[in-house]
Amino acid sequence: MRYAEAHSSTPVIADVVSRVEDRFCTLRWRWPDGVQAVCIHKASTEAPDSGELPPSGMKLYTREEYKANNGYRDRLDDIGQVVYTIFVRLTENGETLLVRQPDGENRALVSAGKARIYYSIQQKKALFGKLKTVHMTISAEVPVPKDVLCYVKKRGGHPASKEDGILFPFVQDFPAGRSVLPPIEIGKEDFVRIFFTDGRKYGLYYELVPE
Repeated sequence: MRYAEAHSSTPVIADVVSRVEDRFCTLRWRWPDGVQAVCIHKASTEAPDSGELPPSGMKLYTREEYKANNGYRDRLDDIGQVVYTIFVRLTENGETLLVRQPDGENRALVSAGKARIYYSIQQKKALFGKLKTVHMTISAEVPVPKDVLCYVKKRGGHPASKEDGILFPFVQDFPAGRSVLPPIEIGKEDFVRIFFTDGRKYGLYYELVPE
């Protein structure tokens, strides 16, 4: 299997449209005459292009399957943006060729949505002590690397941003589901809030929701 570059007489994919509904993406496109099968590649836009052939995740899809299903339907288990690339599949002298289209007309960029991260912060004050205990809980729809989140402590009021106080990193990744973090002790006048470490970057993939 190898790539073949598109030229004026090569059959190519065109008019790709996508629709996302209930975490499923449906792709439709115009089939060139005589082409009976394509190969579909799906990848996150964050994943680097290794240039390998065939790329991991390549799926063979026939014209008959397309007609029976009125398109190509795929479940979106990813978050953020996903790119689908549809390659015309040809056979030449017994070798499989995939037509590469530099114009990008065989690609569809799809938003797979954001995964929600729910968090809860509870504070318990001792009657006569100078400290209070903070209990934090993270409930994530997908696994979340520890570098995505941080917590900030501020004296005299709730932090308004990750720069508004003292920032502390988390030390372990968060699995999908509910994670109860070890309690921490802070001063009676201190307050804690959880933030993205980089809101512009991680806000594309996750939604941080207080419980």
